[in-house]
Amino acid sequence: MTHIDAAKAALAHLDIEENPNAITAASRDFFWYSPVLKKRLDHLRADFVVRPRSEAEVIEVLKTCYAHDVPVTTRGAGTGNYGQAMPMRGGCVMHLRHMTAVKSCEPGRVVVEPGCLLKDLDAFCKEQAGHELRMVSSTWSTATIGGFIAGGSGGVGSVTWGSLRDLGNIIRLRVVTMEEEPRVLEFTGEELARVSHAYGTNGIITELELPLAPAYDWTGVFVKTKDFAAAMALAEDLANSDGILLKIASVYEAPTAKSYFQRVAPFVEDDDHLVGLMVAPQSMAGLVTLLARRPEVEMIYRSDDHDWPRSPGLVFEYGWNHTTLRALKVDPTITYLQVRYGYPNSKELVEQMRGSFPDGEVIQHLEAIRMEGKVAFAGLSMVKFTTEERLEEIIQIHEDAGALIFNPHRYTLEEGGRQHADNRQLDFKREADPKGLLNPGKMVTWDAPDWDYSRMYAYPEMMEADD
Repeated sequence: MTHIDAAKAALAHLDIEENPNAITAASRDFFWYSPVLKKRLDHLRADFVVRPRSEAEVIEVLKTCYAHDVPVTTRGAGTGNYGQAMPMRGGCVMHLRHMTAVKSCEPGRVVVEPGCLLKDLDAFCKEQAGHELRMVSSTWSTATIGGFIAGGSGGVGSVTWGSLRDLGNIIRLRVVTMEEEPRVLEFTGEELARVSHAYGTNGIITELELPLAPAYDWTGVFVKTKDFAAAMALAEDLANSDGILLKIASVYEAPTAKSYFQRVAPFVEDDDHLVGLMVAPQSMAGLVTLLARRPEVEMIYRSDDHDWPRSPGLVFEYGWNHTTLRALKVDPTITYLQVRYGYPNSKELVEQMRGSFPDGEVIQHLEAIRMEGKVAFAGLSMVKFTTEERLEEIIQIHEDAGALIFNPHRYTLEEGGRQHADNRQLDFKREADPKGLLNPGKMVTWDAPDWDYSRMYAYPEMMEADD
């Protein structure tokens, strides 16, 4: 009996998936956004999938797999784009879909299990306390709260609340280690950085306590303009308007709206830039007043008063990573970059990049976000992909100009971020995962501490593709 078979036999009384197609589906995330990752990760597949129903069962899975040297990759809905949930060495995928309970909810805070969908958690909190999550991913309807905290960094709501790593945006995390005798630990304060945005490489989150904000029936708004600088200025000024409450402020360079937003396309022209907003209803009068001062922009849609024959749906589902998804449905050659245009020169940097790619090879998509209290832009630029070499050149042009790239064409923590070790996460992995069985291949500094990042890291133990 192999170690895989022995682990499966020991866990046979749990909810184990045996169907090969279902195992394949549970072994994939949205890595295929990147042609670079698709070429390298498309063949990966777990040996089996287990779906624990409680923290006690999570502990049992981790203890059993530790005893049999079976790697464990945890997942929620698999909506991440960087291969975070891909099982590099096969083994066990631990799917937390059953762990959905909301433990408590009151104005200002909620305690919840990791498998709860963001949309379900928002609905529960709104009903119980009149509050909602401060920030969510654009995949709100399908993503889980545990996956968002373990794999995300911000999103819808970041225009007001900043990033998940900012102090106050996570209150407490409960985490299980993968050792001979797994431990249950609770982290607050400085300790949160050990496991938030760590891809499940050094502990499994089984409970989260998060802050909430007052919930509103947000009004979705689209504004068009022929002037891209005016679109950026509108998003930035609104984000800085203390009396106007926003959930999102997105900027889409032409021809994004006409080419990729099917339900918006009839109301714009090829050279129209678009701004997408979600505004608290009590702030709409302020927005209308501000727009009246700017004749160069025109509001073409508001969700509470419009004559469009078909509603475009939720405005935030055009933003963040959904922009690239909509474009991919029209043009499969498109991929994207994640760019940080920091304060105070964010607009100037964006214009510099527009000048560097005047032929539409890179199309700007910006999200206004708060960085350390200052409004700046996160770029999720769409790129017309030709070769890996050209993609690297485009990245280098951005970095040479001072635009920080968080590379979505890499599957490791360090390469997708600032390309250096996070010693808090590395030290905790040494403590909590001594065999290196949790989501292996995703932490370069665990596998190759002296890696120089001059080339893409290739995990040496990655499963090989079948011939």
